[in-house]
Amino acid sequence: MTIFSATCLTTTLHECLMVPLKKAQPARPTMSLPGIEEKVEYLSKPEIYPIPTKHVESKETHMSWVFLTDTHAYKLKKPVRYDFLDFSTLEARRQDCEEEIRLNRRLAPDVYLGTVPLTIGPQGEVRWAGKGEPIDWLVRMRRLPGDRMLDRAIADQTVSATDVRKVGLLLVRFYKQALPIEIAISEYRRRLIKDIRTYQQELAKSEYALPGDLLKSIVRAQLKLLAEKPGLFDSRAQAGKIIEAHGDLRPEHICLESEPVIIDCLEFNRDFRILDPVSELAFLSLECERLGAADIGDLILQTYFDETGDRPPEPLLVFYKSYHACLRAKIAVWHLKDNAVLDTAKWTNRATHYLQLAACLITTVS
Repeated sequence: MTIFSATCLTTTLHECLMVPLKKAQPARPTMSLPGIEEKVEYLSKPEIYPIPTKHVESKETHMSWVFLTDTHAYKLKKPVRYDFLDFSTLEARRQDCEEEIRLNRRLAPDVYLGTVPLTIGPQGEVRWAGKGEPIDWLVRMRRLPGDRMLDRAIADQTVSATDVRKVGLLLVRFYKQALPIEIAISEYRRRLIKDIRTYQQELAKSEYALPGDLLKSIVRAQLKLLAEKPGLFDSRAQAGKIIEAHGDLRPEHICLESEPVIIDCLEFNRDFRILDPVSELAFLSLECERLGAADIGDLILQTYFDETGDRPPEPLLVFYKSYHACLRAKIAVWHLKDNAVLDTAKWTNRATHYLQLAACLITTVS
C-alpha cells in the first residue's frame, strides 16, 4: 500500500485548488468546403491557369467535368456514386486520377501529364495547387487537335488509309504486350450471359418506351448462339485471348496525329476492361459503321488479323458487334436519368438505332 504524507496530500490539494478555471471558448464556426458548382465556376476562369489561355471551354459528362484551355485539358471527377463506380470521397477521386494516368499512358504516353491538386484558401476559396489542404484533384493532359480526332476526321472525310493502318498497328502492339487474364473457360461465357441479362433488364423498363419485341428477339438470338456454339467463346478463353484492354475504344477517343494516340480508357472499373481484343475491335468497327465509315473499322480489323494471325470465325465477330450495340443502347438510355437532359428524344432514338443494328447483325448468324 502506498502511503501519502499529510503534507504531500495537502500540497496536492492546494495546487489543484489554485489552478484557475479555463473560460469556455466559443466554438469556431465550421468552414464549409467548396462544392462542385464552386469548383466548376473557378476552373472556368482563364486567369487561374498557370499557362496563359484566352479561353476555357467546359464539357460535362455523367462522371466528370473537362476544361479545355488553349494548350491543355483538365478533368475534374464528380463526387458521384453508381453501382459500377464510387467517386464520393476525395481519396477515391485522387486514386482514380492516378489510375487514369497510369492506364492511359499505355496508348497515349505523352498526353497524360500528371495530377494537379485543388486546395482551399484561408477564406474557404478554391485555389490552384496552393499550400492549403487538397479538396480535389485534376487530371492534366496535353490538349489534342480536335480536327484530328477520328470521329471528326470521318465527318470531314480527312482520314487516309495510312492513318487507319497506323491505328491498327498501335492496337496490335498494345494487345501483344498485354498478359492473358486467368479465367475459366466457362466463366467467360457466364460473364457474357450476365451482361446480356443485365442490359435486357435495363432496356425493358417501361419509362424508356423501347421496342420490347425487338429487344426480346435480340436477346433470344444472342443466348441461342452462346448455348448452341459454346466453342466459339470457349476457344477464346482457352487460347489466352482475354486481356486487360482499353474498354471504351470509340472513334472520338482516337487522335490521328503523326503517331496516333488513344485516350479515355475505361479506368474506373477493371472488369469492364477484361475483353477479347476482337470484341474491342468489333466495337470500334460498329461505331465507325454507325458514323458511315465501315471501311475504317474493317481495315483496322484486317490489320489485326494480318499482324497476329488471329482470325476468329465470322459468327463470333457478328455476335460481338451485336453485344456491344446493346451495351451502347443501355448507356444511351442512362442519359434519360439525368434531370438536366432536355432532348430526351435524342437518346431514345439513339438507343433504338443501336437495337436495330444489333438485330440486323445477330439475325445473320442465329
